[in-house]
Amino acid sequence: MHTSLETTDIFRGAFFICMGGDLANIRFSNRQIASFMFTGRDLHKHDKAYINGQALVNPLQFREVLNHLRDLLFKNLRDNETRYDRKRNHRAHQSICRP
Repeated sequence: MHTSLETTDIFRGAFFICMGGDLANIRFSNRQIASFMFTGRDLHKHDKAYINGQALVNPLQFREVLNHLRDLLFKNLRDNETRYDRKRNHRAHQSICRP
């Protein structure tokens, strides 16, 4: 069955990808906490195996996927910070320029 799951655990996310899941989105709450949204077949089944300590993956694949997720996370963080800084600077400029 095709399902979706969201997690803030990057290791769990890497596991989902190793099990055939797809990263659908990365969201940030209060600019500090990242949530990874995954879609794919049987994610709830894989999640249960992960939680119960019964998950098995290829360790090299897991490492590569984990590094890729970290790269995406930091890229998204930089992009979010840039957007936040632009908004903050724009608001500051508007308040200075208003009569």
